[in-house]
Amino acid sequence: MPDAKMMSQMAEKAGFIAALDQSGGSTPGALRLYGIADTDYGSEGEMFRLVHEMRVRIMTAPAFSGDKVIGAILFERTMDGDAKGKPVPAFLWEDRDVVPFLKIDKGLAAEVNGVQVMKPMPDLDVLLERAVKKGIFGTKMRSVIAHANRAGIAAVVHQQFAVAQRILGHGLVPIIEPEVSIKSPTKREAEAILRDEILRELDALPAGDKVMIKLTLPSIDDFYRPLIDHKSVIRVVALSGGYSRAEACEKLLHNHGMIASFSRALAEDLRATMSDAEFDDSMEEAIDQIYAASAVK
Repeated sequence: MPDAKMMSQMAEKAGFIAALDQSGGSTPGALRLYGIADTDYGSEGEMFRLVHEMRVRIMTAPAFSGDKVIGAILFERTMDGDAKGKPVPAFLWEDRDVVPFLKIDKGLAAEVNGVQVMKPMPDLDVLLERAVKKGIFGTKMRSVIAHANRAGIAAVVHQQFAVAQRILGHGLVPIIEPEVSIKSPTKREAEAILRDEILRELDALPAGDKVMIKLTLPSIDDFYRPLIDHKSVIRVVALSGGYSRAEACEKLLHNHGMIASFSRALAEDLRATMSDAEFDDSMEEAIDQIYAASAVK
């Protein structure tokens, strides 16, 4: 069973979830945004060391605490790393009151029917067992929807909920993330199909099963309210999806009951060359802005 105190925090506390889970494919872009060029490292190992240092700097900033950041999504290597001499999940919960989540997907398959489902995860159960032992509360897994294709969107949602059942079986809480691309020419239509498919799967969940859902900020304000109000949903969180922090926060303000789970938008002003004071001030400004947009509305 999930930790009761963590569950209460995720269900009830004001705040947002920090997404610190860039994987192999998105790590170079995250480092470039941070001011570290591709030529500044010569191997994958060095790349992951640099991004871990960036994440630890974020997690150890004074403003990064459960007062406003109620959860954090980690890459597997981050879960296995340390912060201030402690395993990262323990540091987050014991020192910062931040609930730790783990990104579990292995990336996206090629596009079929206007969507990208998740690649196979042959070692999923082993990973989930490790996550439980490390004090992880929940997981996150991402698919991508590019077009309003009903068969494709149904496949994405069915896969997400099938894997969610396995996650729930390990006593973890899944964050289901079927991202609709903000560049989709049929974004509004895709969101309508997606909402219907998610509601269908939610209604079929066994009694007592609880999930979280992470979605692109919708084209129509409050469009996902039926999901927020569903008895099987702990929280609906919003991804920034390529919007700037200002844009994402403005859109979030118009979607009552949703909170942020931003990655790029959280870190967009951070630079490796900043002094500690400059970095901490920038983190505080970002956290305050995202927290305000996530406040109960």
